[in-house]
Amino acid sequence: MTTDFPTVPAPDAEARRAAAARQERLTKPAGSLGRLEELGVWVAACQGQCPPRPFTRPRVVVFAGDHGVAASGVSAFPSEVTGQMVANFLTGGAAVNVLAAVAGATVRVVDMSVDTDGEGLPEQVTAHKVRRSSGSVDRADALTDEEVAAAIAAGRAIADEEVDAGADLLIAGDMGIGNTTPASVVIAALTGAEPVAVVGRGTGVDDQGWMRKAVAIRDALRRARRVCDDPVALLRTSAGADIAAMAAFLAQAAVRKTPVILDGLISGAAALVAEELAPGASAWWVAGHRSVEPAHDLVLDQLDLRPVLDMGLRLGEGSGALAALPLVAMSARLLAEMATFEDAGVTGRDAPE
Repeated sequence: MTTDFPTVPAPDAEARRAAAARQERLTKPAGSLGRLEELGVWVAACQGQCPPRPFTRPRVVVFAGDHGVAASGVSAFPSEVTGQMVANFLTGGAAVNVLAAVAGATVRVVDMSVDTDGEGLPEQVTAHKVRRSSGSVDRADALTDEEVAAAIAAGRAIADEEVDAGADLLIAGDMGIGNTTPASVVIAALTGAEPVAVVGRGTGVDDQGWMRKAVAIRDALRRARRVCDDPVALLRTSAGADIAAMAAFLAQAAVRKTPVILDGLISGAAALVAEELAPGASAWWVAGHRSVEPAHDLVLDQLDLRPVLDMGLRLGEGSGALAALPLVAMSARLLAEMATFEDAGVTGRDAPE
C-alpha cells in the first residue's frame, strides 16, 4: 500500500477573482458582510465557479478509536465510553447528530481502532477497522508499519467514497477516550512546542489527571521528535489509527477538490500531518472554530487559519465545524443569490452616506 499522495491542485484562482469582483457589485457597501464575504470567495474558488452552488450534501465522518495511553489516567472517562458513544452516534443521540440535523448535514461513523470486536455494528462502520486500540504512545508505537499504511489507505478510501457519493463539503469528527493526548503530542512535535504548552483538560480531568497527562505527553514527545520529519513515521509512532485515517481523509479531500471545515484539536493534529502528506491541502480547509484546548492555537497559527467561531467548545465529534457550517453555507448563498446593483436598479453607491 502506498502512502504517497498526488499533487494537490490549488483552488481556482479565476473563480476567486470573479467572486471577489462580484462581492463589489452586490447590493451592500463593500466589505460590509465581513468574514461572510471572505468565506463566499473561498467557496467559489473551491468549487471553481462563480457564483458558487449551494451545498447539497455536507457530510460528517466521525473517526473512532481507542488509545492505550488512556490506561495511564489521562482522561476523566474510561475507555469503554468510546464504544458506547459509537452506538450513540448510530442511534442519533449524540451532539454531532443533533447539530448535523440542524445544519443540514449527515453523519457517518467509522471504527478505526475502538477496543471492541465490533460485533453487532453495521459493516460500513467496521469495514476499515485496523486494530483494537492503538498503542500507548508514551512508551510504545501507536501502530505497526502495516497498520499505519492500512489506516492511511482507509482514510483515502473513505474520502473517495464520500466524494463519489456526492458529498460537496466534508467534516472530520473524532471519538476516542484519551485521543487528546496523542493529538497534543503530534502538534507539539510539528510545531516545536514544549509539553506544558499543549496539555489541556480534554474531557475535563482534574489537576492530578492533568499532571498524569503532562507526564505522558512529555514521554511520548521524546519518541515523536525522533521521527517528526517523516509524517508517516510520526503517525505510526505517536498518533493512532483514527488520527492517521483522519489525516489521510483530509489530504485526499483536497486532492479531490472538496472543501473541508476543520473541527478542533483532533482534526487539527490530523490537519498538520495532512499538510505534510499533501502540501497545499490546507488551501481547501477553513477552521470552523477555536477550541479551548491550548494546542489548538498552535495548529491555527501553523496552518495560518482564522477560525469562524470562538465559543469555548472542546467536545470534538465535529461539533465546532458543524456550528460553523450554516455560516459557510450562508456565505455561498449570499454571493450567489444577492442582487447586484445593476440587477436591482440601485444607483449612487459611490455617494457619501
